[in-house]
Amino acid sequence: SSASFFIGAACMVPNSDLRINNVLMNETRMGFIKVLKKMGAGIIIHNKKDINGEKIGDIQVYYKPLYGININKDEIPSMIDEIPILSILATQSEGITIISGLQELRYKESDRIRAICSNLNTMGAKVIERKDELIIEGPSILNNTVVESYDDHRIAMSFIIAGICSGNYNKIDNVKCIDTSFPEFIDILKKVIRWKNSI
Repeated sequence: SSASFFIGAACMVPNSDLRINNVLMNETRMGFIKVLKKMGAGIIIHNKKDINGEKIGDIQVYYKPLYGININKDEIPSMIDEIPILSILATQSEGITIISGLQELRYKESDRIRAICSNLNTMGAKVIERKDELIIEGPSILNNTVVESYDDHRIAMSFIIAGICSGNYNKIDNVKCIDTSFPEFIDILKKVIRWKNSI
């Protein structure tokens, strides 16, 4: 889940080529990678190995154009935490992405369906919110905005990544909520993308 934000950024920024080493690759958590490959993302897995009974590998991500796809409810359990960053990726994909079976997102740290749609609409994306579904048409030109995080760490991190697509960071109303799961996120992101502006 922590790697997903950097993977998402590399998928969206032209000329990117990023390698993340020693990532846990448990089959129950690989849904995000599988869906990105269906969307056309440039992803190569290197150095697969078993450590203490767990599958580990290095993930190389390089920029390729993405395409909208249908994601059904059976695929959601293995990528439920990555839906916010996946929604950002869908705004930069050619065509329509439909993500179904999202009821659980209504009851996370925030109502993530509402949070995703509200902030994407503010950025200028084409997104439709349904009870348990997101419909996103891309590619969209995203504009900088002030993001309402709803005190949800995954919403805050996802929309920091979304800001990169607009040429600058979004302003997040509560950056401190990120500390609940990934306090090093902003420092690592600045190193990865060599960003000089402040968040």
